[in-house]
Amino acid sequence: MDGFEPKKLALIRIWQILKDHSDCDHPLTQEDIAAKLENEYGITLERKAVSRNISLLREAGIDIESSRAGSYIESREFEDSELRLLIDSVLSSRHITAKHSLELINKLCNLTNRYFRSHVKNIYSVNDWSKTENPSLFYNIEIVDTAIEQGIQVSYSYNKYGIDKDLHKTSSQIVSPYQLILHNQRYYLMAYSEYWGNMVFHRLDRITNMRFHDKKAVQLRTLTGYENGIDYKKLSSAMPYMYTDEPAHIEFIADEVITDDIIDWFGHDIFMEKAESGKLRITLKASPNAMKHWAMQYIDHVEILRPESLRDRIRQSLETASQKYSNDV
Repeated sequence: MDGFEPKKLALIRIWQILKDHSDCDHPLTQEDIAAKLENEYGITLERKAVSRNISLLREAGIDIESSRAGSYIESREFEDSELRLLIDSVLSSRHITAKHSLELINKLCNLTNRYFRSHVKNIYSVNDWSKTENPSLFYNIEIVDTAIEQGIQVSYSYNKYGIDKDLHKTSSQIVSPYQLILHNQRYYLMAYSEYWGNMVFHRLDRITNMRFHDKKAVQLRTLTGYENGIDYKKLSSAMPYMYTDEPAHIEFIADEVITDDIIDWFGHDIFMEKAESGKLRITLKASPNAMKHWAMQYIDHVEILRPESLRDRIRQSLETASQKYSNDV
């Protein structure tokens, strides 16, 4: 770059230099900034002109600190600890492909200075994490957001993994979308299926070929149980595995040592009291199908008391499991 035009850009270039190259441990002198201006952008400025531009940036609201050691950006939109938290969230999100994860992490790293990246070693391990292979996630999010805003239905293919470890279509769906819910590190589409006559929760990373449908969506508040909208707190505790059967009152005994797990799964809005020594009696409202799955997961610590139908289902599953393991392989 040469001539008059580059000098017009000096103000924003100085801001970019400070943003990319400075922090409290790496202040830049006016000579440092002038050298980077010339080397990186072809702009030649005297030291006093650099100082004037830094003053203008302060007047514009940029938080710049200066001392004898130099100048640096004091505060940023995100602290490094916040960026690390966001990066770890992207890494652990199974619904985001490895490619998209790396792209998002690079964008997050660009929000701070060059020194941050050298401290974030785990960004290079993105391919080692368990990730979806469905690249349609972000496209699906855009389709769902638009459909909800316009009040129309969507159609898509719902898939499951086969023994070849690839996704295969298992059904075609036409639904009224209401919300995207992040649950157990998975994105779920919460929607009403007129075909099934109930709410469905489909994993977004299992959806392909999503399209807008020309039919108007069923209004959420016309559905039984949703007259007042979505109760997210109730939803997350009542459906720990996103089953769609009607929640029921469930009572169970649990070992006190898994209290932490119970609160993690069901929240604080449950009835809990001491039973016999080392035991708790818990009552809550949840999906029986989900509770069967949950109780089997914690079978060494949990005994379902009511409803009797759920207790019978678990007993049958345990009897079947006992038969499978009764003989040597």
